[in-house]
Amino acid sequence: MLQPPPTAPEPPLRATESRISPPIVLSQGNLFCVIDRRGNISPRGATDLGLFHEDTRHLSHLELVLTGGTMTVLSAETIGPSSQIDIGLSDLGSPGFFRDPQNFLHLRRRQLLDHNEFVERIIATNHHRAAIDLELQLLLDADFADIFELRGARRQRPGSPLPPETGDGHILFSYRGTDQLLYRTLVRTMPSPRTIVGTSPCYRLHLEPGESTVLEVIVLAERGPLDAASVASSWRPFDVRLTDLALRQKTFLDRTTHLTADNNRFEAMIDRALTDLDSLRLDVDGRHIIGAGIPWFAAPFGRDALLTSLSCLAFAPDLATETLHTLAAYQGKCDDPWREEEPGKIFHELRRGELARAGEVPHSPYYGTIDATPLWLVLLAETYRWTGDELLVDELEPAAERALAWIERRLERDGGLLRYHQTHTRGLENQGWKDSHDGVSHPDGAIAKPPIALIEVQGYTVAALEAMALLRRRRRDLRGSVRLREQAQLLRRRIDADFWVEQSRYYALALDGDGRRVATITSNPGHLAFCQALAPERVNRVAEVLLSDALFSGWGIRTVARGQAVYNPLSYHNGTIWPHDNALCALGLAVSGHGHSALALLEGIYAASLHFRDLRLPELFCGMARSEGDALVHYPVSCSPQAWATASLFLLLQAALGIRSNAEAGRLIVRNPNLPSFLRQLRLERMRVGRSLVSLQFERHDDRTHVDLIEIQGETHLKVMIEMG
Repeated sequence: MLQPPPTAPEPPLRATESRISPPIVLSQGNLFCVIDRRGNISPRGATDLGLFHEDTRHLSHLELVLTGGTMTVLSAETIGPSSQIDIGLSDLGSPGFFRDPQNFLHLRRRQLLDHNEFVERIIATNHHRAAIDLELQLLLDADFADIFELRGARRQRPGSPLPPETGDGHILFSYRGTDQLLYRTLVRTMPSPRTIVGTSPCYRLHLEPGESTVLEVIVLAERGPLDAASVASSWRPFDVRLTDLALRQKTFLDRTTHLTADNNRFEAMIDRALTDLDSLRLDVDGRHIIGAGIPWFAAPFGRDALLTSLSCLAFAPDLATETLHTLAAYQGKCDDPWREEEPGKIFHELRRGELARAGEVPHSPYYGTIDATPLWLVLLAETYRWTGDELLVDELEPAAERALAWIERRLERDGGLLRYHQTHTRGLENQGWKDSHDGVSHPDGAIAKPPIALIEVQGYTVAALEAMALLRRRRRDLRGSVRLREQAQLLRRRIDADFWVEQSRYYALALDGDGRRVATITSNPGHLAFCQALAPERVNRVAEVLLSDALFSGWGIRTVARGQAVYNPLSYHNGTIWPHDNALCALGLAVSGHGHSALALLEGIYAASLHFRDLRLPELFCGMARSEGDALVHYPVSCSPQAWATASLFLLLQAALGIRSNAEAGRLIVRNPNLPSFLRQLRLERMRVGRSLVSLQFERHDDRTHVDLIEIQGETHLKVMIEMG
């Protein structure tokens, strides 16, 4: 560590803080960064902090050290695609019992991500009446840890760190992985430091009264030899980069539905959600797909991307098109038990870090999911209903047929239901969305034995069969269409016969390997409604249970009902509240004629959202009941931003407004719309339906919501059907 110069005898003070404070998250495509509230990655090697590129941590320590006073965080925010941390340096050692500390130095740290670069601008301004001399040092390190290591995986064998190299204003960290790739982190500063001690650039600052100085730091994350073009372009000024990022973001936002409302906070939440979704879009070999969430799941996940895209069809349909194409490109081609790959199957998770490349984990990609394949077909059909894109369907029809063939093989093999079981110890025990080890448990707490048939997966399969029936009818294969509809109807009857529990008058979570019903009361049956897989006589009962005190906390529907043996409001899957789960239930309730129940879910999730920083809904939160005056309880390691939680806002709103699309028939349907209590007016502009852009105005009068068609642009043959019950 740099020793203080003779003119500054005070010991260096590090910008450290309690880990209780939520971190700042920056995300831009394949690069993301998690820093603490002082702008640091500190302490060194903290598992939840760092600069990450494609599942590898390229910066494990970034800490600003100053001599000459006490550092205090004045504010720490994200502003658009960048962070802004303001720090004051004050003289707390001054004599005088009641004397206020004198804040004499303002330090502003702005950070952003640009392609595969982390860029920081530090501005130091002297507000003292005399000149000051300070020592500034940046402590740096790169451990090149794989994301699986940080989540607790044990390495079979380590790679080889190479000695750091330093030169004129730069530090180069390198690592040779067991996948034989060379991983590099290049740190450059402008201006060049006075000296570099170890791997830490050091500066001596002399500032006259009112004088400022600027330091820029560029961290380049790369694999293989350094790209000369990337290095040469890395000196673009910070403000230029910020402008370019805003323009890139605008390109995405210009193709989304624009929302205005009489609630500024709700507007800001929607804007934040759209920009977060854009920032989570990953580049995978030239294709794009939404990443699941930061920090642990900043990678393509089949189920997450599919449900996120499905939730965003009314607002950002391009996400669906990207997701469908990318997942089809990686569709299973052979039988590979290590990766649980099968012909026609859609993958669960694709990782691109060292452990996946070296074959230490099966995620290259890993196919251990039972629901991604039917959900891919559901998304394809829903995308067609919104976009009417004949070319898209033609391009993806071969992949759709392969997915259908996989489903039909599995149904035949497993007795007419879609079931899963783990094929090796490094795979997932549970392969539905509640994929923790105890995510499928009997009412007495016993973990269900495989092979397991989940209730919601059978619903997804009904919807997938109906989706393929639609596509067959589109190409005039009426016989094939009828056969698939009959198959879907047969599965509906099977669901009702096999999963209905008379004692609770509710559906079981699953059937276990012995054919026993897993009769635990959960949110999963709510997914049947949006798949239109519920028996008509069961709809009211399912709605009643979902909105009962046992499941509905006031903030949202719990994953497991209060009173069940496995209920734990602090668990991951057994009593917490997941926004995406609520959104799917809300859509199902709305489609089934329970619009006011869908409205209650929107209002609960919105109330919960007011408790989260940066107006971001996290992956999940705790399931304690909402009482007057109570604060919401956060889940400690919830991902944020997280794709399907972010997207849940759009699906919740769509459900409450009763919006459904049938672009093939040239119709947009608005059935029994309901604005929540926190909105009186809402306007949706340039909503894409087929080749038309639709603008609608909603206005609430007491408990009645009125809707007006404002404008249709593009192909004007579209009919907007407004149905008021």
